[in-house]
Order: sequence, then structure tokens, then C-alpha cells
Amino acid sequence: MKMNILFFTALLLFMFSQRVIAEPEMVLVEGGCFQMGDIFNKGDDDERPVHEVCLDDFYIGKYEVTQREWMEVMGENPSAHQDCDDCPVENVSWKEIKKYIKKLNRKSDKKYRFLTEAEWEYAARSGGKDEQWAGSSDEVLLDDYAWFEENSHAQIQPVGKKKPNGLGLYDMSGNVDEFVWDIYNKWYYKESPKHNPKGPKHKHKYDRPLVYRGGTCISGRWPLRTASRNAYRQNTKSPFCGFRLACSIQ
Repeated sequence: MKMNILFFTALLLFMFSQRVIAEPEMVLVEGGCFQMGDIFNKGDDDERPVHEVCLDDFYIGKYEVTQREWMEVMGENPSAHQDCDDCPVENVSWKEIKKYIKKLNRKSDKKYRFLTEAEWEYAARSGGKDEQWAGSSDEVLLDDYAWFEENSHAQIQPVGKKKPNGLGLYDMSGNVDEFVWDIYNKWYYKESPKHNPKGPKHKHKYDRPLVYRGGTCISGRWPLRTASRNAYRQNTKSPFCGFRLACSIQ
């Protein structure tokens, strides 16, 4: 009897470990060249100089990673704003996101990764178009594309409820900030390589500041701009910062 119980317990654990997870919906972004940075001449010093960047094709998450997707991989929900499985996961550090990606890749046999800062901006601008916010440069239309302080009631919202940008991507401006791969350097744009930049050449093992983009549901219009740059330390958690996945073309 005891042997049977042990056998079935082991079998259930094995079946659970082999369970197919729901993978994030990805969008193919065709690479190209664009002028990265403060093209509208309204930003901060770290958004300058405007410089040409050329990117290879890549995949990007159609939505920010949700609490449901995080729980399926990690088994728990760290978010400060819960009871909303389809809301973006937040309150996770850059290092914790790195662990999530590693575990997701092991479960899915894929090669998901962080977006680079250049990929994020190129995608937010609908493939490098001159867009001040993701989807539009018309301030009057911002309410159609983004959750921010004027329409969110200071609440994080389920993903995909506003209009997508020109690539079919949702919430690139507003809702929650999004961590990317790059280490932050205020003057990096002065030395950024042209092809597939990945940020300053420092190791991520130290608690260096990492770039996040996009703005939040409690932000004004300024941080929602596609050129706006900010940073948190690797171990920092914010109840308004999540992430979006990328995947290289195989």
C-alpha cells in the first residue's frame, strides 16, 4: 500500500513537471534602421544625441507578461495588485525576471529573452516611425492607446484593452513600466554602436542600474513618450514595473 502511494505521488509530480504551459503571444518585428532618441527635441539629456540604429528581425510579446503567465511558470504571484490574472505582473526585480525567463525557456524549449532598449523603442514606435507615444504623436489620441494618470483611476489594468500600435502591440505606453536588458548610462547614446546595440559593455553581476521604459498607469504624459528613459537597480522591485518578452529569430 505504501509503495502504491509513493508510486502515484511520484507519477503526479512527474506529470505536473511535464505540463504544457501557455506561452506568450509573440509578434514578428521586421528589422530595419531608424533614428533613435529624442527626435521631437522635447526630452532629457539622456535621450540625446539622436543616432541611427539598425536592428535584425526579432519577436516581441504582444502584451506585457501577465500575472497568470508568471504563476504558471513560477508557481506564485508576487504582484502588489492582485485578483487580476490578466493584469501585468509587477513587483518583480530584474534579477527575478531573469530567473523567470530561464525557467520558461527550460519548460518551453524556446529562447525567450529581455528586449534590448533599442528593440523596445523601435517596436514602440511601430517599427521606427516618428511616434511620440506608442501608436500616435497626437496628444489628443493618447487616451485611446495608453493607461495613465488621466484615465486609469490609479489602477493597473488588464492587458490589451486599449488600441494597439502599428505593429499590433498593446500597452507599450502606460499601464506598467517595462524592464529591458540594457545597463543604464546617461551618455550611452554618444557611443552606441549602430548595429544591434545592447547597452554599455559592463557585466550584469553587479547591482548596476537597468533601463526600464514605457511609463505607468499613475504617470503623466511625459514618461509615456517612446524616447523616455529611466532605470532601477537590479534588485529593485516596483508595484508599477513589469516586463515584456523578446525572442530572437532562430
